[in-house]
Amino acid sequence: MLRRTLTTFGLVGATALAACSDAATEPSTASAVEASAQRTAGRGAPAPGSASIATVATEAGFSELVGALAYVDAELDAGLVDLFLAGTSQHTVFAPTNEAFERLYGLLSGVLGVEIDEITDIPAPVVLDVLRYHVTPGRRAANSVVPPRGERAITPLLHETFGVRMDASIRDGLTGLRTDASIVTANIPASNGVIHVIDAVIVPPSVVAALTQ
Repeated sequence: MLRRTLTTFGLVGATALAACSDAATEPSTASAVEASAQRTAGRGAPAPGSASIATVATEAGFSELVGALAYVDAELDAGLVDLFLAGTSQHTVFAPTNEAFERLYGLLSGVLGVEIDEITDIPAPVVLDVLRYHVTPGRRAANSVVPPRGERAITPLLHETFGVRMDASIRDGLTGLRTDASIVTANIPASNGVIHVIDAVIVPPSVVAALTQ
């Protein structure tokens, strides 16, 4: 029912990664990630790491995120697994924790009145848009994301902006419906970009509008 209902909204997009083993609710504090991650927003970009974004995400235990990316790749043949695994172009990924995905499933279950237990309960085109909302082109350190004052507009691959405030909180399509996402760990380096860990899944306004009509 949910798959059929959401598909009618015509929400489309693209993004993918490889699958990984199930992990803890929050990303693991693997020594390489823990040593490199910087919480403070004022730091510049870290030197490129030796591992790709896909490898870092897998080894750090972002199983829900990686599973979501694998899901849309398998369903929609997005072809971005190679981009994040072996691609040389630079991207910045706002990576939700496993717990963030679990909270999203609970929120959607309540709003839609349909039980959502895992990412595959949501139509792949919808997941696709949400994932593209978490990726921006280029290598953006925390000091180019979090503003010294006010709010900074960030334009992701989906081309629907979200706002990052000076306290590292994020204004997205779900602002007002749940506690805003925040950047909790910044500047995790990868060979092809930078990862910022966030504590909630951010959702584009177009998806929220479709779901709440």
